Amino acid sequence: MTLAGTTLQPLVPVWALALLVLPLLGLAVWQAVVAGRPGPGGAPRAGAPRGAWLRRAGAVVLLGIIGLGPSVASTDRDTSVANVDMFFVVDRTGSMAAEDYGPQGGQERLDGVRHDITSLTEAIPGARYSIISFDSQASRQLPLTTDARAITSWADTFHREITRYSQGSLTDRPLDELRSALQGSAEQHPANVRLVFFLSDGEQTAEGEPRSFADLAPLVDGGAVLGYGTSEGGRMKEYDPDVAPEDAEYIIDWSQQSEDGEPVEALSVIDEETLTALAEQLGVPYVHRQEPGETASLVAGVDPQQVAADGRRDVTAYRPVVWPFALALVALLGVEAWFWARSASRSLVRPAAATDAPSTGGRPPSGAPAADRVEVRR
Repeated sequence: MTLAGTTLQPLVPVWALALLVLPLLGLAVWQAVVAGRPGPGGAPRAGAPRGAWLRRAGAVVLLGIIGLGPSVASTDRDTSVANVDMFFVVDRTGSMAAEDYGPQGGQERLDGVRHDITSLTEAIPGARYSIISFDSQASRQLPLTTDARAITSWADTFHREITRYSQGSLTDRPLDELRSALQGSAEQHPANVRLVFFLSDGEQTAEGEPRSFADLAPLVDGGAVLGYGTSEGGRMKEYDPDVAPEDAEYIIDWSQQSEDGEPVEALSVIDEETLTALAEQLGVPYVHRQEPGETASLVAGVDPQQVAADGRRDVTAYRPVVWPFALALVALLGVEAWFWARSASRSLVRPAAATDAPSTGGRPPSGAPAADRVEVRR
């Protein structure tokens, strides 16, 4: 309820407040009316005077006003949270450990993924971030959160899948998880901008044809498909958490043999055709990432300040304005206490004559001298 720029934000349920205030107010008003009427024979009525009951009625009214919580609404722009939901879909298959990334081409592709997740998170501060990873299966590693440190911490510490558990890779494995996350975002925050960044080398090593992401395009406002790797390919080490990285052996391609009969180290090659098709399905650009670099251009079309211009980041707060009524209530209670104390002190003080008067009915006490008794008889 709004009155002249002031809105009411009850401190307790209105029904509970009415249950407390209305009977007290009715009693005080009734007693004030009764106290104002003359008693039998025009004599003043016993009890508290009319003014006292009017004070009490005023105190009850002030108590009710305070309980209604008169407040002034103020709308401010929240600069700590942007209306942007960012989804990182991260490929953790064994091929992402291929060593063909970086200026010298000797870094793992995952190093590029770590850099880009951190850089994109910093590019849009205050957004909500989520991470979905996939290898032999997909899982949501982090639900939507405003904690950017949780995102960068995950990026710094995550590992690819354990090699002996690998079942090949398909780019559509995160499709269902991504659909669920985007639909949840659209239902809970329909006004938010949703960005999807798909980080992968696009390599398909499992049987089957990947499903299309095209039906997710209406839920995606921007983002990019980021590709890692080279057409020449890179070799990759096995991953076992119980083996130190420097002691791990390179994965062998047992389907091939060298001229001298020795096993051939497997090479992973980026599949840009698959990544480009994926980008078209999502309605976002494809960007080949060969070394660490700026990512601001990937979100250049998303300005959190512009997002805020439509009012979706406006936050309305209510500032209670009860202090004037509280001061008036304290003043009334102070006056009531003063009158009560004065009345109480008068009832305790009795005239000295009444306290010291004999109770012998006018006769001298039995211990009085005889002369006195004779004088009395005269």
